[in-house]
Amino acid sequence: MNPEIQLYIDQRHPIDQEICKMLVQCIDETLVEAESKVWHAHPVWFLEGNPIVGFSKQKAGLRLMFWSGADFDEEKLKSSGGKFKDASIFYSDSAQIDAYEVKRWLRKSIEIQWDYKNIVKRKGQLLKLK
Repeated sequence: MNPEIQLYIDQRHPIDQEICKMLVQCIDETLVEAESKVWHAHPVWFLEGNPIVGFSKQKAGLRLMFWSGADFDEEKLKSSGGKFKDASIFYSDSAQIDAYEVKRWLRKSIEIQWDYKNIVKRKGQLLKLK
């Protein structure tokens, strides 16, 4: 595991640590070619420099967020509804995590991507990559 991500997890409450560890396992097993790091204070995985998935502690629980998730057509993933294509799910207990479901979403994240890597260069305009 990336040492920065391990430090992030170690600083969480034990219940959140368990959630984080399960999510990291699903992500690392599915996105084997992804680069991971703590970005904007949260663990994030990238494919070819494009952010794909990450998680963060929020008031509502631990948020698993897919940058292009609004296009996954998954009922459990809630879109932010803004100009971006992100969608999330919140977990408050590791028992809520369905690893099969998370891995299915992760496989979709490989196929369905919006170009967040170049969003600044394009002055906020998102283009679909795949």
